[in-house]
Amino acid sequence: MLLRGCRRRLALPRAPRPGHRRAGSEVGAAAAPRYEVVVIGGGHAGTEAAAAAARGGARTLLLTHKISTIGEMSCNPSFGGIGKGHLMREVDALDGLCGRVCDRSGVHYKVLNRCKGPAVWGLRAQIDRGLYRANMQKEILNTPLLTVHEASVEDLLLTEPEPDHPGKCQVTGVVLGNGSTVHAGSVILTTGTFLRGMVLIGLETHPAGRLGDQPAVGLAQTLEKLGFAVGRLKTGTPPRLAKDTIDFSGLQERVADNPPVPFSFLSEAVWIKPEDQLLCYLTHTTLKAQEIICDNLHLNNHVRETTRGPRYCPSLESKVLRFPNRQHQVWLEPEGLESNVIYPQGVSMTLPPELQEQVIRSIPGLEKAKILQPGYGVQYDFLDPRQLTPSLESRLVQRLFFAGQINGTTGYEEAAAQGVIAGINACLRVHGKPPFIVSRTEGYIGVLIDDLTTLGTSEPYRMFTSRVEFRMSLRPDNADARLTHRGFEEAGCVSQQRYEQAVKMRAALEGGIATLKSLQFSISKWSQLVPEVPISSSRRLPLSAFDVLRYPEANMELLARAVPEPLGKLAQWRQLAERLKIEAAYEWCVENQQQEIEEVRRDEALRLPEDLDYFAIDASLSSEVREKLDSNRPQTIGALSRIPGITPAAIINLLRFVKTNHQKAEGLKALPQTGKYLPGKMYSEKAASQRQISAKFSEEKQEYLC
Repeated sequence: MLLRGCRRRLALPRAPRPGHRRAGSEVGAAAAPRYEVVVIGGGHAGTEAAAAAARGGARTLLLTHKISTIGEMSCNPSFGGIGKGHLMREVDALDGLCGRVCDRSGVHYKVLNRCKGPAVWGLRAQIDRGLYRANMQKEILNTPLLTVHEASVEDLLLTEPEPDHPGKCQVTGVVLGNGSTVHAGSVILTTGTFLRGMVLIGLETHPAGRLGDQPAVGLAQTLEKLGFAVGRLKTGTPPRLAKDTIDFSGLQERVADNPPVPFSFLSEAVWIKPEDQLLCYLTHTTLKAQEIICDNLHLNNHVRETTRGPRYCPSLESKVLRFPNRQHQVWLEPEGLESNVIYPQGVSMTLPPELQEQVIRSIPGLEKAKILQPGYGVQYDFLDPRQLTPSLESRLVQRLFFAGQINGTTGYEEAAAQGVIAGINACLRVHGKPPFIVSRTEGYIGVLIDDLTTLGTSEPYRMFTSRVEFRMSLRPDNADARLTHRGFEEAGCVSQQRYEQAVKMRAALEGGIATLKSLQFSISKWSQLVPEVPISSSRRLPLSAFDVLRYPEANMELLARAVPEPLGKLAQWRQLAERLKIEAAYEWCVENQQQEIEEVRRDEALRLPEDLDYFAIDASLSSEVREKLDSNRPQTIGALSRIPGITPAAIINLLRFVKTNHQKAEGLKALPQTGKYLPGKMYSEKAASQRQISAKFSEEKQEYLC
């Protein structure tokens, strides 16, 4: 790692290889290529980050070990789910790739949670691994302004920090494995499980971020030397089975939806015919599997490790230990239309291969199953995400962004969501524009990033609907209405086509709601028109068509048959008809929730100075609270209130302090500029305490009055 500005070396330079000058030489620096944004890693976070930065107008370089593994689905062959489907829709609303690619690669589409309201429906699909990888590579390799290069990254190029931003230094590029350098305006790290990754099977360990792929060791050492707080997490994957060795005859079938629901707002339909979708099957473990696992725990290093694993997608060994004497679900999921591979969801394990075979063959339907690849565990470094701002830029190193599993998350969808935000903000940072922040009131992406940057995580973080306060407002159906306009106007990452479609849908929704509300009849009249709908006779006022649409039995097709003019046209556009139904069902809930949303937004609008010295300010705060504030560095009063251990009294005292000084700063704007006071640097190292600030204000005010 080389500190360019002051020529201070923080790590020993590597010996130059033939044909390459040493990374620290002036000649090498002058000859090095330059990009506005460099993305390290070609996984789900990296592809979304690189594409988003390029869509925003940044000349972008994606560095990956192998171009052939871009879009690789390292674990399960599926996207979406409860909570995760919301993230997919929001990524798509920002013109992300994964939703569109899934619509061209799925083999089994299913909306989960249909027994509940549309606000918590979870779009999910089984994906053909080969198709997804090929389609994602096609997208990435044909994105304007985006260059892809095969290389490992061993180090970062650094220089002195910008004076108006927090951070000890500034990243200016990367050092590749061959010793050459690439300069960049912003760098995004999306290394997944590759930071000092170790693969474990039984008692054997191998350095790898994924089976067959080398880990990133030099980069991990660089980050540690820079002072980043690094933790260790683990995950795992089940063995892969040969489809033609499984007896499906006695297993429970799970059919796909007909018609399938696409992920992307741009997709009228998915690529596959409903009748061509593949089946999934359900079976269960037996007590025999538990016996094999418990008798051989001494042969399983991964389970014995104290490293934290995923709570919501645990290994079979963990489930047996936590919930003994139970049957556990095993979903048999196809990996592709032409594939002979079955993914047994629910039996991730790291026993020696011969014992894995015994466990698998103890499960009904799998008595003769052949294992094509054993299950394995992965342990890897992650960085405490509280070291990031809501834009996913590092607080320690300016212009360095992080996205994906390196931030402590698990799942393709969580990685993709972070990737698109990091890519947008890396581009905006280079172009000198304000960051693009999604708040908790605007999207599941906002909840994800706020949870990470405010609370941190000690185990792999997974998105659920239960984490979201405003579920009625943040639905899968309205992600485009919430985010596409902002993505187009503020981030520049949304295409004209998508923006125009979102504007068209918004106008159609507003017009449709107005039409439905204007159409009013008495209860007796509605009962004649739509006898299928049990309208309450206790209501005396005339009902609008929008009121009737709230009933579960009503839909736009039914209303259009009853009142062809003017409702017939609204029912013809299927997506519009579905969204009008949802808008009617949730209107009352959303209106009630709006007041709470406004309160949160008011708190989020009260920003804390980035360079605030919590140990020096003159506020009634305990030492413990000051330590927590200094460690977490919340950017708003809203984020402050979500830090564990911060008392209501501390929030009120700090709020009072911030408001008082905000009023003083506002007062100074009206005064003549004397050159003695810098409002934006109220709490820099030079101003060690609040008393000094107050004295400065009083002196200048007195000077003005005289």
